[in-house]
Amino acid sequence: MKFIPHKYQSMAIEKIYNTPRCGLFLDMGLGKTVITLTAIEDLIYNRFDISRVLVIAPLRVAEDTWSRECDKWDHLQNLNVVKILGTPRKRRLALAQEADVYIINRENVVWLVNELSSVGDGWFFDMVVIDELSSFKSPKAQRFRALRKYISKSKRVVGLTGTPAPNGLIDLWSQMYLIDGGERLGKTVTGYRERYFTPNQRNQTTIFNYRLKDNAEKAIIAKISDICISMKANDWLDMPDRIDSVIRVKMTPKQLQDYEQFEHEMYMEFVEGEVTAATAATLTNKLLQYSNGAMYMNNGQYVAVNNQKIDALEELIDTANGKPILCFYSFRHDLQRIKQRFKFAKTLESSADIEAWNNGEIKLLLAHPAGAGHGLNLQAGGNIIVWYGLTWSLELYQQANARLYRQGQQNAVIIHHLITENTCDERVLASLQGKANVQEDLLGSLKAKYSKEDKHRIRREVF
Repeated sequence: MKFIPHKYQSMAIEKIYNTPRCGLFLDMGLGKTVITLTAIEDLIYNRFDISRVLVIAPLRVAEDTWSRECDKWDHLQNLNVVKILGTPRKRRLALAQEADVYIINRENVVWLVNELSSVGDGWFFDMVVIDELSSFKSPKAQRFRALRKYISKSKRVVGLTGTPAPNGLIDLWSQMYLIDGGERLGKTVTGYRERYFTPNQRNQTTIFNYRLKDNAEKAIIAKISDICISMKANDWLDMPDRIDSVIRVKMTPKQLQDYEQFEHEMYMEFVEGEVTAATAATLTNKLLQYSNGAMYMNNGQYVAVNNQKIDALEELIDTANGKPILCFYSFRHDLQRIKQRFKFAKTLESSADIEAWNNGEIKLLLAHPAGAGHGLNLQAGGNIIVWYGLTWSLELYQQANARLYRQGQQNAVIIHHLITENTCDERVLASLQGKANVQEDLLGSLKAKYSKEDKHRIRREVF
């Protein structure tokens, strides 16, 4: 297929050419993979600027998306792509091959660094692409600590994400460090926090979170605006309508009393066994389980405590009149109970499931947001999403919704949220909404400049 880039894609490609170390905060559906591969192909074969590229991506994306895009477009046929996946032996064999682009999943970054460092100065990638840069948002994570030692040896770095600040601007430091080595936001996360944040919630020994100082947001954005651009799909494309629905379910008075008692006492006893919560984090997790209709006991088994959510899901399936539904669950017992109730439900596990969904062969597709949150094109199979249980992660939430709400979707996308009243469900929903506001402010400030005339012309080109 011949690739004719839209204006916004050309702008992003030029950003890669002109800014050796850059961040592209591109909304889902704008084609960040083909944008980056187009720049890579030109930098290798026409500009002779680079020779070997490392792409770090989520596992499913590493397995499928990047190689599929190379096969799809005519101008990318020359690129030789190798996937560093599988067992250690398979990864070593792949690493030993001559290729233009080496693709590895982010979980194996530590292995890669150790493997190359064992043979001396073995880092031979002169360009690194981090797909879903926000997965490196924690400066304490081993993958970040391993990569920071070597990424400075690469002359070019491209960070790709649509969600750069899923938990607020505190997440930016480590992502920007991988791009510019600390030039803009400082060499240490401690210094970054001291300059732009003050402790918010804390006790005598631990700071739980931070809040921005006055005018800090503007200062941070000004620091990174020369190497980062943001593009939102709604600014460049005629996206389908999105309808968000909150469906509230009520527990019985007895169930709500049991919920509140467990929240207070951190203990509940059943005929089958008992449930305890030793920490606040465990308690919150258990309460969310209860809200979904089941709880794991201390013996590892689960016990059903209510059916309100699963009954609400059944009503949605009935009112959909046969239209496919993509349902996101939180806990394994959610998956098991849903499949027990709906024998026709399928779990998203492989490329064959993706194909079957897009062909309209699956009525109810069940997926966990952590496993289906990045890089999967599911928009051809349906337009209805149900959140059986929400995630605390804004990144996973937005990415999961973008499996259907993206370019190529032909119908209005309906996103149902099943929320159990007077429970932690309401707190998770409020948290996601609050985090979204912070991220939207950042992305809006970094938007690529364009005129209204360009915008209308681009939309005519796309459609």
